[in-house]
Amino acid sequence: MFQSRIVVGARAPLRVALALGGAVASAALALGAPNGPSLLTPDVLPRPLGAAGPAQPAAIDYEPTGSVKPGAKPEPAAIQPELPPEDAAGPPSFGDGNPALVLSGLIETASREFAGAEPRVSPTGAADWRAAREAILRHYQARGFAPIWTDVEGLSPSGRQALLRLQKADEDGLDLARVIPPGLARAKLEPAARARLDVAVSAAVVAYALQASGGRIAPGRLSADIAARPAIADPTLALAKVAAADDPGAALESFNPPQAGYRALRAALRQLRAARAQAGAALNFAGPDLRLGMVDPRVAALRSQLAMGAPVKPGDALVYDQAVAAAVAAYQKSRGIAADGTLNGQTEVALSGGDLAAEEAIVVANMEMWRWEPRDMGETRVEVNIPDFSLRVMNGDTEVHRARVIVGKPLTPTPIFSDFMRYVLLNPSWEVPESIIKKEMLPRLAKDPDYLKRMGFEVKGDGDKIVVRQPPGETNALGRILFMFPNDHAVYLHDTPARSLFSLAQRALSHGCVRVDQPMELGQIVLGGPALGWSRQRLAAMVGGDERSVFLPRPLAIHLEYFTAFVDGANGLQLRADIYGFTKAVADSLFRKSQG
Repeated sequence: MFQSRIVVGARAPLRVALALGGAVASAALALGAPNGPSLLTPDVLPRPLGAAGPAQPAAIDYEPTGSVKPGAKPEPAAIQPELPPEDAAGPPSFGDGNPALVLSGLIETASREFAGAEPRVSPTGAADWRAAREAILRHYQARGFAPIWTDVEGLSPSGRQALLRLQKADEDGLDLARVIPPGLARAKLEPAARARLDVAVSAAVVAYALQASGGRIAPGRLSADIAARPAIADPTLALAKVAAADDPGAALESFNPPQAGYRALRAALRQLRAARAQAGAALNFAGPDLRLGMVDPRVAALRSQLAMGAPVKPGDALVYDQAVAAAVAAYQKSRGIAADGTLNGQTEVALSGGDLAAEEAIVVANMEMWRWEPRDMGETRVEVNIPDFSLRVMNGDTEVHRARVIVGKPLTPTPIFSDFMRYVLLNPSWEVPESIIKKEMLPRLAKDPDYLKRMGFEVKGDGDKIVVRQPPGETNALGRILFMFPNDHAVYLHDTPARSLFSLAQRALSHGCVRVDQPMELGQIVLGGPALGWSRQRLAAMVGGDERSVFLPRPLAIHLEYFTAFVDGANGLQLRADIYGFTKAVADSLFRKSQG
């Protein structure tokens, strides 16, 4: 729970009360009324599905020191703002010593510059954006209505620093077009105009913090299978943090995700936009499909576009040889195109820059999904990227282990959430979920009454239901090892006897659990490896026989993620198929709101 501690000298509230009388209360009602003018666009403030109160943070917490605290309820560290001390003459004013002008500036700004139409339908709810407006008003009240971002010359140095970052919000895929007031003047202003300017910057600061921390979309509203919950900034603390910072621009930027994967996508977005700016001069690769051995003038341009360099033999510059086909196949794979090495229509469009706008939307959507991740994901952790069908064990930003995985089918998707792996089961038995019994086993039993017995399943009655269990063994659907992180979704990582499926390019084949290639190697790693006595030989010796539980030396953070765009180790942008449609849903929501 966010908490704030605001200390104001005794003189300021008394002076404000005497100067304003009942104006403070009436203005607070005007700013806070659900149907009143909006200081912030409502799309920047979230509320999770079904929640009446503040957003629920992610499943993995981070302490102020940056360490993962297993099993703790997430509670981001509260910011305790340092307010400027008051001198004997009282706080600085907007020009004439009358706080009423500041209050009128608040009301005027809210009604003229930020009201617009009635609040659109959004995942936020009126109470949240009203709370942000009230937080801004309270902050000025706590300061005795002293300015934050302006001085007698217009914008102060800190105001200019904040504005510089606000105007670059688009670099992080944020949309402050409806929030940043137009024509911010830096010349001397009349007190009322200065008040409006000061409050407008404060409103933009709050909007930036809320958007950057994941406040534009409530993930659970996109799909019930997205259980990730961003830890959204508290507007009161956000404004206090930025206002008190030596570098307000850096303080604003810190609300964005800190992970290397996010930063790499941010750089990729910048490159895509630069490429779009040069799209008029882009090469046109349109023409007949090119295959191995063909000769075509486009091959020379293709070599240049793919940074291949000149061929060994100068006479081969126009030959679509094995090297060119391999480079095209690598490019196709990076763009989620069938990697057959043929220069076909889809590849021609991509190389000609025709899909740059679509790629930009994909990258921005994936940057938004990074905002759903815990800010501290754990120094050592397991990350499963569902659209990439891959698992990585990470130590900081270093990849320790990588394996192929099989994930849920589109009709039975693997959910998106974070948790802690706590133990492994060797020789697991499998109690078949009721949904699988009804949808798959009962129809087979109707045709073949001996089906379950023949497949080695044990069946017993439980009231009006049947319980189907598969004992440990080589044919067990869970394989030889099961990685447990108890969760509400009943989804885990496990081995599988159907290992030939790992050779498939498209591996969305399971009922929701994640099947892991090289499971015993993963088991050795998560149990601590040889340093803690867990060699492959020891694990192999435990295979067979009864089910056995082995607890990890400490809980290990695990993240089931959904990134259809990421940057690989060679700084190349990789795109993957949107198997569950989540990327499209995020992009549609973001760009519909930015254009609405």
